Amino acid sequence: MKSLKGRKMKSNLPERSFEFAKRIVRLCQYLEKKRGVSRILTMQLFKSGTSVGANIEEGQASQSEADFISKYSISCKECRETNYWLRLIFETQIVSAERIQDIINESNELTAILTTIIKKMKAKQK
Repeated sequence: MKSLKGRKMKSNLPERSFEFAKRIVRLCQYLEKKRGVSRILTMQLFKSGTSVGANIEEGQASQSEADFISKYSISCKECRETNYWLRLIFETQIVSAERIQDIINESNELTAILTTIIKKMKAKQK
């Protein structure tokens, strides 16, 4: 993948966020089959969890550094929201710790990575 200045960037973030989205989709499929789980809760998780990677992909095709920061900032916000829904699902014991802990950890890691990238890009602009 190319950076904004044409240099090669080594990042697995687009692929990693795509894998995260796949896990979210599978979790939502599981939740839809589970009795007593609100469809609204499932859809909130689905929307935010799949939006993380979609915004990273858009950021990869950004037209400027400001556009890149904007897309990655949206992705970071969506990741934080996803983490909220995952924690809620865990804390209300809708899904067992074994089934959900890894995906919660991944959402935390993705949020940390995105936050770091955004901070570095903003500092670079100054």
